[in-house]
Parts: sequence; structure tokens; C-alpha cells
Amino acid sequence: MLEGKAVVGETDMLQTMQQKALHLAAKALDIFDVTESTEIARSIKKEFDRSYGGGWQCIVGTDFGSFVTHCNGCFIYFCIGSLAFLLFRGAAGPEAGAYMFSA
Repeated sequence: MLEGKAVVGETDMLQTMQQKALHLAAKALDIFDVTESTEIARSIKKEFDRSYGGGWQCIVGTDFGSFVTHCNGCFIYFCIGSLAFLLFRGAAGPEAGAYMFSA
């Protein structure tokens, strides 16, 4: 597994959620080729929806920009090798935080 190779860039998640995100990403990379970024993102998103309720969004790739609004405590951006992962639960309103990233 590639779990130990992850580099977290930014997060406001609890440690347990962060570990789950890293574990799911490593697991997805064991199943899918790195070129199958949509399938990797789908598998992570579906598991977070199942575990923590709906509304999660996942973006995986090597070249993307983003500016997202998220629920506080529900954001992580990390890399495994050259592949970047952005996982967040969408939100609107005063309780939301915002991040901008380029991968």
C-alpha cells in the first residue's frame, strides 16, 4: 500500500477521517491504474458518503485547479507521488470554509 507515501498539503479533518482518506486512496491505487483518476475519485467519494453521509466531492488528478467551499472539518488535500487528491464535503453559508488549490 502507498498509504505511508502520502503528503498532506492542507486539512481541517479530524485525524481519524484523514487516516481513512489516505487509506482509501492507497487502496484505490492498489485496485486502479493511476490513469483511472475518475474511478479512484468515485471509490473514495462513495465510501465517504457511506461512512459520513452524503455531499462529499472528490477530485483526483495531476493537473487541476480548484476553489471550493466546504463544511468545516470536512476538507483534505494530499498527494501520493504525482497524483493529487482533493476531498471535501460541500457547503454554503457562514459555517463554510474556502480553499483554493492547483495540482
